[in-house]
Amino acid sequence: MPQINVLVVDDEKEIAELVEIYLVSDGYKVFKAYNADEALLIMKQEEIHLVLLDVMMPGMNGLELCRKIRESSNIPIIMLSAKSADLDKIVGLTGGADDYVTKPFNPLELTARVKSQLRRYTQLNPNSTNEFAGSEINIRNMTINRDNHKVVIEGEDVRLTPIEFEILYLLASHPGKVFSTDEIFEKVWNEKVYEANNTVMVHIRRLRGKMKEDQRENKIITTVWGVGYKIEK
Repeated sequence: MPQINVLVVDDEKEIAELVEIYLVSDGYKVFKAYNADEALLIMKQEEIHLVLLDVMMPGMNGLELCRKIRESSNIPIIMLSAKSADLDKIVGLTGGADDYVTKPFNPLELTARVKSQLRRYTQLNPNSTNEFAGSEINIRNMTINRDNHKVVIEGEDVRLTPIEFEILYLLASHPGKVFSTDEIFEKVWNEKVYEANNTVMVHIRRLRGKMKEDQRENKIITTVWGVGYKIEK
């Protein structure tokens, strides 16, 4: 099995070391950084597959670092924050994060989130094999190739994170079917919805932005008010 490298970025060394203990016990190689500059340097030197990123750090904060990473990489990013308000979660997810965990957290829950994100990322990696490998969807002037994690809309490449890709693939692979936000969450995150949240809506808003839906008269993703979302043929 290939070595999976996880970067933990947190200015609280005790938390970074605690997270390292649990991740190493699950077989991951862990790199630690205590500020954004150290994190960016490690990412230049090492192949990182997932980042655990604290929001509140001196200098460049976690949200700014998340946006910086997103300029060149689609690897999973899980934000860690002592803030639990929905607005803070929305800001983190809008900034490019794939998931958001509130401190204090259960280390076992955190490692479960890590496994979930890595499983999704490796399934979408061009070098991985799965039941959908090589499958391609052509719908509404859009091509979605699961084998190489590539989306092309009207001849233009659209770069998506694994979560965004999964949402788009789910909707496009069931044309005409309306998915509620709870259904999307359970199918894409592979978790039961345990509380009302705006996670799916934030990701769809970000997805629509990358797809330039605001410039399109006939939207690809349709909102069915009070029900959910769909893509028509």
